[in-house]
Amino acid sequence: MKRQIPILIALFVPLFTFAFHSVNAEDSEGLPKACIDGSGPGWVELAEKDFAQVNCDPDTWTWEDDDLIHCTGSPVGVIRTKKEYTNFELVVEWKHLKPAGNSGVFVWAVEESLEGIERGTLPKGGIEVQILDHGYAEKYEESHGKKGDWFTTNGDVFPVGTSKMNPFPPVSPNGSRSFPSKDLTNGHGEWNHYYVRAINGEVRLWVNGEEVSGGSGCEPAHGYLCLESEGSPIVFKNLKIRELP
Repeated sequence: MKRQIPILIALFVPLFTFAFHSVNAEDSEGLPKACIDGSGPGWVELAEKDFAQVNCDPDTWTWEDDDLIHCTGSPVGVIRTKKEYTNFELVVEWKHLKPAGNSGVFVWAVEESLEGIERGTLPKGGIEVQILDHGYAEKYEESHGKKGDWFTTNGDVFPVGTSKMNPFPPVSPNGSRSFPSKDLTNGHGEWNHYYVRAINGEVRLWVNGEEVSGGSGCEPAHGYLCLESEGSPIVFKNLKIRELP
């Protein structure tokens, strides 16, 4: 299946009203890129009141004006939404504050994958939409003497633990991860825009306005959304969701 934004929009516009904002780049044909910005009917902003603690410290996550979400990165762990979701669209902007930062958004993490996880560990299930700074690849190469071929820093999507997913190509050498078809993320200190659409067991990720990765056949295909703390400070903003039929 070809994953082209114009075709997808044509299919879904009759059902949903999308709102767009342009980003500061143009594609090869000279047309402005566009990102779904989470405005319009049905969109809800996720604030501090919508999240529950899982295994982080009380001061790991702080909200500023209920919009900016600051994470210290310590300890490793997650917070989760109080509500479970099945079909939805998600918008989130993020910015690593230091080189080699690591974080992510977990989709469809069920109760069993979060129960009893210790401080310093991550969920035992879910689909991870990775948020990784380019410096991570550089640090890996320095410490291992070779390039890391099992990950990228541009929006990998992959199943964690007991969860399952059939990744869209291109895939990692072991076949478990959907690698991004384009390298579009900005480095630490700069904002990035993720749009995630999760419908009927299929997850698709747009990075800064272009679809790059995802997978189908996800099991389970319902659960909590989690924000990940993984060793480095990061800021999130404009976290918005719209539930779909």
